[in-house]
Amino acid sequence: MTGAPILTAAQMRAAEQAAFDAGVDEYGLMETAGAAAAEIIWRAGYRHDTLILCGPGNNGGDGFVIARILRERGVAVRVAALGESRTPSAQRARALWAGPVEDMMAAPPATQLVDALFGTGLTRGLDEAVASRLVTLVDAATFSHAIDLPSGVDTDNGALLSDVPRFGICIALGAFKPAHLLYPAADRFARLALADIGIDVPGSVHRLAPPRIGVPGAEAHKYSRGLVAVVEGAMPGAAALAAAAAAHSGAGMVRLYGEDAPLIPPHAIVRQAGGDLDDGRIRALLVGPGLGRDDQALAKLDGAIAEGHPLVLDADALVLLANNMNRIPAGAILTPHEGEFQRLFGDLPGSKIDRALAAARLSGAIIVYKGADSVIAAPDGRAAVASGASTWLSTAGTGDVLAGLAAGRLAVTGDPFRAACEAVWLHGEAAKRSGPAFVADDLLATLPAAIAARL
Repeated sequence: MTGAPILTAAQMRAAEQAAFDAGVDEYGLMETAGAAAAEIIWRAGYRHDTLILCGPGNNGGDGFVIARILRERGVAVRVAALGESRTPSAQRARALWAGPVEDMMAAPPATQLVDALFGTGLTRGLDEAVASRLVTLVDAATFSHAIDLPSGVDTDNGALLSDVPRFGICIALGAFKPAHLLYPAADRFARLALADIGIDVPGSVHRLAPPRIGVPGAEAHKYSRGLVAVVEGAMPGAAALAAAAAAHSGAGMVRLYGEDAPLIPPHAIVRQAGGDLDDGRIRALLVGPGLGRDDQALAKLDGAIAEGHPLVLDADALVLLANNMNRIPAGAILTPHEGEFQRLFGDLPGSKIDRALAAARLSGAIIVYKGADSVIAAPDGRAAVASGASTWLSTAGTGDVLAGLAAGRLAVTGDPFRAACEAVWLHGEAAKRSGPAFVADDLLATLPAAIAARL
């Protein structure tokens, strides 16, 4: 269920170099990349008059190739450059462009704007005047495209190095980069397209792909489909919400353990008083939503860990474990937001992807590092990145729903990484189907449709 690879700037350079070493012509690769991008622009903007901004490097060379191809298709194309082309391939592409080259700082706007100034590997922001001019030209255009990356973003962590306008489409060349999915850079375009440039781009980090959910077989029963146990604590409503999400996840049965477990729908959830979790049929155990942080909560957490069931640890459980990382069982699923992540792992270096992978290695657990961009990381180096989820998810209780989904999918699949990926995708899809201004409970009603879309 892995999607397209995500490569850092160094990894992308290595993939290109491997292609060159295998006999791929360097300029030929530029022609391929430019043609793939031109096709996307052609389909989106057709014959609208177009201004292409070309930088001094290979990204600018791509721009010259795009300009030539679009002009051959009858598009009224103008090219404006930021200085002279500096690489051999960019110089060759510029020589093959038969039209004039304007000064970017003086070029008038066009209906369609293509940013081919700087792509992968930018390490510093644009000069203030150049950044301001780029913003002006993009704002004046009806259609706008960024080639590989919007100029002014850090490839590997998604930081904005200078002022960056918002584009209509960002066309990733060859592979996605971290900045395509990590915020704030991921918010600098409305749509993301991937242009195949014909080279092998292997990697262990991928964009989260829609899962394939299996249908229960004719022989299935409630226990074979997976029994989920949820431990209730000081705020029983949170555990009940998580249990309801688990019940809608495809699992066969959910038990909610706690003295004060509220009798709220769905009534198919079994409310069980006390804390006896010694049942070999439990396929996933969720601890944390509304658990509390006192000695009683800690005793419940200790008891749950001691049972040895596959675990999902969320919310208060993560806080209680912050100073006891060695107690986290290998293979558990942890679902921290930014604050909880900092409590558990401190200020780790690198991008959000780097931090999630480091945390997975340190803990031996599957990390679901939540946020507008969510990273699911495994100790073996696999990671999936989800981006663009509904911003209406920033409301109380949605994390409880995600934790319940993770527990449910863990009970069904028995694979913690797969379960976490499926949970994050279904959570985002349910949010899309819930529309604006929903509350966490509303996600429960849209989960069956989200699952049905992936059967």
